[in-house]
Amino acid sequence: MNNSQTAFKVRDQLSGFLGIFSPHFSKPVTGFIGDMLYGLQASQDIKLSCIGRGINESIPLKKTEERLSRHLLSEGLGEQIGECIAREASKRISKDTLIVIDPTDIRKEYARKMPYLGRVRDGSRGELCNGYWACAAVACESATRRITPLHLRLWSCQAPGFKSENDAISQTVDVIRGYAKRRGIYMIDRGGDRDEIYKIFIGNGLSFIIRMVGNRHLLWRNRPVRADKLAGKCKMHYAETIRRETSEGEKVYMIEYGAMDVRHPDHPDVPLRMVVIKGFGQKPTMLLTTLTGTISRQGLWQVVEGYLSRWRVEDAIRYIKQSYNLEDIRLLDYTRLKNMMAIVLAAVFFASVWLGQSLRRQILVRNITHVSKRLFGVVEFHYYAIADGLSYLLNRFGNWRGAQRASLRERPSKQMVFPDLEFT
Repeated sequence: MNNSQTAFKVRDQLSGFLGIFSPHFSKPVTGFIGDMLYGLQASQDIKLSCIGRGINESIPLKKTEERLSRHLLSEGLGEQIGECIAREASKRISKDTLIVIDPTDIRKEYARKMPYLGRVRDGSRGELCNGYWACAAVACESATRRITPLHLRLWSCQAPGFKSENDAISQTVDVIRGYAKRRGIYMIDRGGDRDEIYKIFIGNGLSFIIRMVGNRHLLWRNRPVRADKLAGKCKMHYAETIRRETSEGEKVYMIEYGAMDVRHPDHPDVPLRMVVIKGFGQKPTMLLTTLTGTISRQGLWQVVEGYLSRWRVEDAIRYIKQSYNLEDIRLLDYTRLKNMMAIVLAAVFFASVWLGQSLRRQILVRNITHVSKRLFGVVEFHYYAIADGLSYLLNRFGNWRGAQRASLRERPSKQMVFPDLEFT
């Protein structure tokens, strides 16, 4: 398949992808979503001027920007797009699928006129700066490298109607469980050890793995004990060697882990387990989980591996920020900012999930990554190569207009189902 044919197939797949939105939006809005997705993939840039150039309409760029900006002002657009993605993504969530929720930040260090700018902590630099908070939810399976984007929400502590970060996380969980029901195991790393978060999960009967801080009190043998004290009593029954590929090279961790039965003081009737991992730092890592069925090596490894999945989600968030230049967003309206996050979520879902759902699409993905022209081949987190390949193809071969018109015709959206072909 040559590059021109691959580009034609990509546009055809994008037209088919719009089928998940068309039953819930008018034709003009569905067309707008298609324009945004195409322009975002082609330009790999979140600025409206770059998206407009990616669409490459036969009208002045200013007119294209005005049309896109007008649609972005629609109240509730982002929520509806998020619901469509959650509905589609939930089909891939099983009982043991890990659903990792990670509050993150969007750094706007030099912005002054953007609405409701707040102070956020840049996790990569460890410093405070202007920006917005965001919450990303990604599903993944322990045995594979695949990710499934579930939700992406932006908020500002300065915005009218804002309640709390706990409320924002609760809204994210509500969207996901509305379609996944009680399937999946929710995972939160730092910042998840809060009574409000436990109430959300336990109150809805959801399975979870949450990293604890040392001063958390738990019930052990019917008396309250600090988590760090309990960690010192926990017997390390098992040991493993963990290898992680990073930009600096391979890192090797020799870890030991064990577990003990505990209860939460506010929910004493719910059996829980504290899993302790030693080897990631000077202090042990403490996880609280509802997965209490067994103390076997396999049972405990499910919890440890679930925690390690956060590395994949960190890679996913970095991929979203870098591949679509997320932190260069420059919209001057809060509604537009929130709606743009949903557009980015849909673009990431198309690139990372929709294009790989069947054997035929896997072949297409291989062609896309082939044209990305990476010097050292396709890296383990291959979604960067997919984003680069999509940009190359959509910019150089054909245009979006004909494919968009085809997508707006009234025709059923058919998805051919084939067994998954795993990347190795």
